[in-house]
Amino acid sequence: MNFWASLLAMAVVAYGLLTSWAYFSSDRLIFHPEYGAVTQPKAAIKIPVPGSEPLTAVYLPNPTAQHTIWFFHGNAESLGDVEPWLREMHANGYAVFAVEYPGYGLSPGKPTEDSIYAANEVALVYLQQQLGVPNERIILLGRSLGGGPAVELAAHHAVAGLVLQSTFTTAFRVMTRWPIVPFDKFDNIGKLPLIRCPVLVMHGGDDRVVPFHHGESLFQAVKGPKEKFWIKLAGHNDFLQWAGPEYWVVLHQFTDHLDQVVRPKSVG
Repeated sequence: MNFWASLLAMAVVAYGLLTSWAYFSSDRLIFHPEYGAVTQPKAAIKIPVPGSEPLTAVYLPNPTAQHTIWFFHGNAESLGDVEPWLREMHANGYAVFAVEYPGYGLSPGKPTEDSIYAANEVALVYLQQQLGVPNERIILLGRSLGGGPAVELAAHHAVAGLVLQSTFTTAFRVMTRWPIVPFDKFDNIGKLPLIRCPVLVMHGGDDRVVPFHHGESLFQAVKGPKEKFWIKLAGHNDFLQWAGPEYWVVLHQFTDHLDQVVRPKSVG
């Protein structure tokens, strides 16, 4: 076997090992529920799950609100960590709903892409039927990892709007930038062209966890009505601090115009 054939064989073996490692180890690398708080939020509710223990969620009703923001938290955090932010949203005129992912905080189960999607489908039915919030009044807001389940729901249900804050194009491309294996997790950039509701993309120019080019690529992938909000000096976890009051100005400008947008019916 000549040099080039040997080199090619080694490259094929290395790629096979990389692909196997990525396939079997990705969930351990993506999900870190161990860093989130395990305290029960003061506004916690329990969502029944057929054949399983209930999910932990937070619901902050607001009779005067036009919309309910369904907030999807990031990695390495739980509802116990983000409850102050949820209450700030509530104070800014929204009803607020949030669900803890399986395996995070007080929710049972194991976090995987599929288990999170399945839990959110159960939670959507609960939000509609038990809390009386129709799809056209739901705004999905996903931060970081939370952008994945938010995009998935928006791709299959005709909601009022979608907000992506510090979100990645796909999970693997946070590490590689370019797709190098034949599978990935949370393919946000592939699903965004399916979404017809208005989309607001927020990202920090100094994000070292999910680099800024992810936000730019997500914005470009949106085919329907869209807006962007870039904060040049903001990182991944300090976006709100850098944005200050402008965060709420931009969010209100986006949500106040949602009822004027004519959208097609659900795509799925």
